[in-house]
Amino acid sequence: MKVFKEIKDFAVKGSVVDLSVGVMLGGAFGKVIDSLVSDMLMPPLGLMMAKVDFSNLYINLSGGSYRSLQEAKEAGAITVNYGLFLNTLLHFGIISISTFYMIRQLNRFRNSPLQTLSDKDCPFCFTRIPEQAKRCPHCTSDLTKPNPPLKVQSNGIKVNIMPEQKN
Repeated sequence: MKVFKEIKDFAVKGSVVDLSVGVMLGGAFGKVIDSLVSDMLMPPLGLMMAKVDFSNLYINLSGGSYRSLQEAKEAGAITVNYGLFLNTLLHFGIISISTFYMIRQLNRFRNSPLQTLSDKDCPFCFTRIPEQAKRCPHCTSDLTKPNPPLKVQSNGIKVNIMPEQKN
């Protein structure tokens, strides 16, 4: 039963859920892009290029003559399908550009003013902490109390000189 609990804990973690949502949205986004390229962009582009259907552009390596790529495939002809390759390149370009702009926007959110606050060293453990911190998250020292005296060793390392505590 411990195994099932571990599997449940793993599956419910935020990163796994985020990944699954991303994969589902990516699949849906891919279908939208496929429709955009195949149904909206390529027909006008083909019309401007003397009514060419890009999905039927191919080079026949078998030597026969066929009216369409579908007919050549049905006959078992060996073909180089450069029209389908152009469609795929266009798909890739659109997805790349949209992903770039999405990541760019996420990075703007990530670099919010809250993260640009100044830092200081904890006087007890010398870990970098936010300037407004009242307690060190690393050593849990109370930062509202006066700082301990410091001594800098010859090698440049700071050391606390804590007075001996009386019990």
